[in-house]
Amino acid sequence: MDFVIGGLAGAGATIFTNPMDVVKTRLQLQGELRARSEHTMRYRGIFHGLYVISKNDGAMALQKGLAPAMVLGFCMNSVRLGIYHIAEVQGWTKTKEGDISIHKTIFWSSASGVVSGLAANPASVVKTRMQAAAHPSIAVGRQHVYNGMLDGVVKIYKMEGTRGFFAGVNATCTRLAIGSAAQLTTFSTAKELLLSYGICERSPIGLAFSASCLSGFILALAICPLDVVAVRLYNQGPAAKGEQLYRGVFDCLRKTYKTEGLHGLYKGLGPLYLRIAPHTTLSLVIWDMLNILFSNKTR
Repeated sequence: MDFVIGGLAGAGATIFTNPMDVVKTRLQLQGELRARSEHTMRYRGIFHGLYVISKNDGAMALQKGLAPAMVLGFCMNSVRLGIYHIAEVQGWTKTKEGDISIHKTIFWSSASGVVSGLAANPASVVKTRMQAAAHPSIAVGRQHVYNGMLDGVVKIYKMEGTRGFFAGVNATCTRLAIGSAAQLTTFSTAKELLLSYGICERSPIGLAFSASCLSGFILALAICPLDVVAVRLYNQGPAAKGEQLYRGVFDCLRKTYKTEGLHGLYKGLGPLYLRIAPHTTLSLVIWDMLNILFSNKTR
């Protein structure tokens, strides 16, 4: 049940945050391995991106990749939040005195993030490629045409084999290890801090909301460069379709920084935060509420 609760929380939050994920993906692929002066800016920011996508591909294009995104949200959060909740319940994240242990919390949140990354990577690849597919006038990055999630799965397997589903898995696991540690550690610590000052003592929803807002801010800053790398590795496809742009995580980081500078590693930071903040808030609030509801029923 711990895993199901975490999965439902992630999948539910995805419905509301997917449009920002679509914009983020386009911004991160825009001007790939080119200096800012050497490419056309098809998307000039968050709101311009929302407008351009709606105008050229229709409003429903803002929900591109929703099916694999929900599978991703369920798989990732069922594993990540499930493992972490078990660690919390068993007291593995606390000191002998019963207080939150920062280093234990970081360890369990990072470990749960890595395992969730392995479980959810195939859905991440399909989602990213579907989100990147666009009308030729606004297309950025390599284009993959899939008629839905299942068609994408079949085509990736036929062209790239099982390996294709694990493109960028190193970047994903590293990103999730860092991101999970930042998210879940700050979430647990912030809740304890707020309660110590008597804030939101009688409002579980208010407590979870306040703690998750802080968590989302720290998370976006921590993972943006690795998120850019992961998106580009997901989208590059097999070498048979053209030049293999990147040989791995560090090669992608090096080439991106060399050609696009620090700006390139923080492309899409705005929509990343606007996706992460509500997604973090929604998923952690839903997670907290479902855990409270389930624990009350089992008493």
